[in-house]
Amino acid sequence: MAEQLLSKVLTFFFVLIIYLFIFVIIRMIYMDIRIMYKKKTGNMADAYLKLINLRRNLDFYVDESYEISDSEIIGRGKKCDIRIADSYLSAKNSRIFKHSGKFYIEDLDSTNGTYLNGEPLGDMAVELLDGDKISLGRSNFLFVLPKSTSDSKRNK
Repeated sequence: MAEQLLSKVLTFFFVLIIYLFIFVIIRMIYMDIRIMYKKKTGNMADAYLKLINLRRNLDFYVDESYEISDSEIIGRGKKCDIRIADSYLSAKNSRIFKHSGKFYIEDLDSTNGTYLNGEPLGDMAVELLDGDKISLGRSNFLFVLPKSTSDSKRNK
């Protein structure tokens, strides 16, 4: 009798895990379709940040993506355009802005810094290119330009 009960409980949890897995896959497909729809209809922002981390591995809330328009301040402060409640972020950690049709990122003298492709940002703003990896606190983002606006390569 105990074996039958254990078998039923294990079957229930296995089915629950399968449904959870299917839900996660459907949600990911939905997010991709939503982005493609925005791209197709022209309602897409100039650029956006796509979260690379798995959200379930973070102990704070963070969106899957953040749209970037002309200027966005990122930090944990209430007045930030992109607010992420990560204790490793400064109140105003960094800023992404558009100038002459190109996007740039600068660190706002944050305590833990801002990293671009694994390198800490200095005092100067650096141009962002499609596919750049931005690390802020414990979050890692991919910088995405929906339309190919920059074919230039960063000088190193």
